[in-house]
Amino acid sequence: MTARAAMPKKWLFVPLALAALTAGAWLAHSRQAAQAPLSALWQSSFPDLSGKPQPLAQWRGQVVVLNFWASWCAPCREEMPDFAALRAQYHGRGVEFVGLAIDNPANVGRFLQTLPVNYPILIGEGAAHGLARALGNPAGALPYTIVLDRNGNIALAHLGRLSRGTLDSVLRKIGA
Repeated sequence: MTARAAMPKKWLFVPLALAALTAGAWLAHSRQAAQAPLSALWQSSFPDLSGKPQPLAQWRGQVVVLNFWASWCAPCREEMPDFAALRAQYHGRGVEFVGLAIDNPANVGRFLQTLPVNYPILIGEGAAHGLARALGNPAGALPYTIVLDRNGNIALAHLGRLSRGTLDSVLRKIGA
């Protein structure tokens, strides 16, 4: 084989190197983009059932299970007793469950009279819907749950009914 025939093989490395650099830059950009919604999350505040604003930042540094739900959502209602049981199990270890209702206060109040829970419920209405989309739920479907580790990183983003076993496994995995 002549030097001239071997030369094209060397040039194959240039596109591969450029692709690797491009992928690295894209990954760095993706990490920065992922931080923007998390920053918005910690800066958000939603009223509780009494109308008192509750900043989400009050739970920063804890493991947070943030569940977007609505009173009319059947899978949302099905997972709430599991969330209440897991909250009782993990609360003493710095884990907080927060229900963020994409619903109005009257509906949420009536619903919680029939199915009370042991974790904070906040009223998000349309603003919570936008936050859920920013946090990885572009369809805006419910229920949608994210689990944030103690450093504020998303350990799980789950669309649909989240089983008790799956959530328990994630909480154990991140050291809750």
